[in-house]
Amino acid sequence: MRENSTEGSPKGMNREDLLALPVVVDLETSNRALGLGRSKGYELAKRGAYPCKVLRLGNAYRVVTADLLMLLGLAA
Repeated sequence: MRENSTEGSPKGMNREDLLALPVVVDLETSNRALGLGRSKGYELAKRGAYPCKVLRLGNAYRVVTADLLMLLGLAA
């Protein structure tokens, strides 16, 4: 069983969690990585003001993980 690496900070993500993300993630995951609340994240995405690239796929928002990692200074 894997130890909960975000124990103590349920909203945040550590470096290991971020580097293990798939190519695209949902907006909730990206919000968590950036420390944004749900409402604020969706508001920014709808206005086109999200801090990294957001794809709109039907009713869903997806964030390109490479852009998210670059924003956080974790890009390879």
